[in-house]
Amino acid sequence: MAKQDMQLESYVAQAVAVTDFTLWGVEFIRAGKHSTLRVFIEGENGISVDDCAEVSRQVSAILDVEDPIKDEYTLEVSSPGMDRILFKPEQYPAYVGQHVNVKTRLPIEGRRKFKGLLQSIEEKSVVLEIDNDEYVIPFNNIEKAQVVPQF
Repeated sequence: MAKQDMQLESYVAQAVAVTDFTLWGVEFIRAGKHSTLRVFIEGENGISVDDCAEVSRQVSAILDVEDPIKDEYTLEVSSPGMDRILFKPEQYPAYVGQHVNVKTRLPIEGRRKFKGLLQSIEEKSVVLEIDNDEYVIPFNNIEKAQVVPQF
């Protein structure tokens, strides 16, 4: 994670800490004048639109003061949802036994996109089962991982 992204996440974490919610993750999508800052929060009783508005006000206030983003951007606050992005290694164990999509930074066995069963978590990697084959993917090679909702 880039230094600017870590600083941005730190400011967002400070803002969320003064609410009754937990920060699940932060995603900053750079797109020139149309960048988007997505903040994902969780609460004991779920997340409502009013909860998102409260967190949005807190995040906006600290970012207006600290001004870590120089260009225009859109702030979005929501729950992580059923197809939640997994931002940190400590979030993965709760989803062992479920299907996930993983995109890697560097290819593994000639591919960068994987969709399979999250079989286990090792110290520095995840193990996915895809068509009876196991793929060990180091956390530091994961660009994005997302839970696949099961219906």
